[in-house]
Amino acid sequence: MANIAFIGLGVMGGAIAGHLAKAGHNLTVYNRSMGKAKAWGEAHGGEVAVNAAKAAEGADVVIACVGTDDDLASVTLGREGAFRTMTKGTLFIDHTTVSARIARQLFVEGESRGIHCVDAPVTGGQAGAENGTLAIMCGGTQPAVETARIVMKPYTSRIVHVGGAGAGQTTKMVNQITFAGIIQSLAEGMRFAQAAKLDLDKVFEAISGGAAQSWQMDNRWKTMAEDSFDFGFAVDWMRKDLSLAIEEARANGATLPTTAMIDQFYADVQAMGGGRQDTSAIIRRIPKR
Repeated sequence: MANIAFIGLGVMGGAIAGHLAKAGHNLTVYNRSMGKAKAWGEAHGGEVAVNAAKAAEGADVVIACVGTDDDLASVTLGREGAFRTMTKGTLFIDHTTVSARIARQLFVEGESRGIHCVDAPVTGGQAGAENGTLAIMCGGTQPAVETARIVMKPYTSRIVHVGGAGAGQTTKMVNQITFAGIIQSLAEGMRFAQAAKLDLDKVFEAISGGAAQSWQMDNRWKTMAEDSFDFGFAVDWMRKDLSLAIEEARANGATLPTTAMIDQFYADVQAMGGGRQDTSAIIRRIPKR
């Protein structure tokens, strides 16, 4: 079993770290909120560090699951960052959804220190993290990804090596671009069905087995019909992810007109007080007829 430092114990990170502890690994954890870190340690038996650098001391593997580019830079390259104490040959896995730019920067910084970096954003949401069924898209060298695959197995259903450094993050952007379009069209379809006075249960039965079927339809049709949005992936985080995709598109020359429009739709939901609601709350901005 490996000595693992886990940095970031939010909804996703706490669940992922729990699977690693259950698999028998020795964990040292760090979280910006020490209360959350101590609670995790009491629940799972792991050690709690005062900062990321302390957590990484003596670790074979360091895993991060934080919030933003700035958060990730702080816990890796900052004054008390993990890269300060990681030794040559250590594996670094980043599950944060961040820009491809910082993923490539960490890869270069890691190479100069003999640290093997894998950008490995996840999809599957809170339920996937809790159930150990996340899908992971990995960027990095083949040997690093294959080593990371062994570590990540306890909490995943699919791991795909998609390319070099940063490719994991750009693939996650593809996921979010596609996801945004699906949930918006689902919202429009539902409002259309309601305006036509159709039985929503019957509509779902009729269309969910055909070309319109999606994970979003299977898991959000019923809750959207009930105006229930207090779960899942938050609008605030979706806007962060879409902004990353839009920024990357400016750099690589891609055009994302629908994504940019939906990003503004989510801004409307935020203005309605729905920033912490599930992304399916996008239906709130379409009036019922």
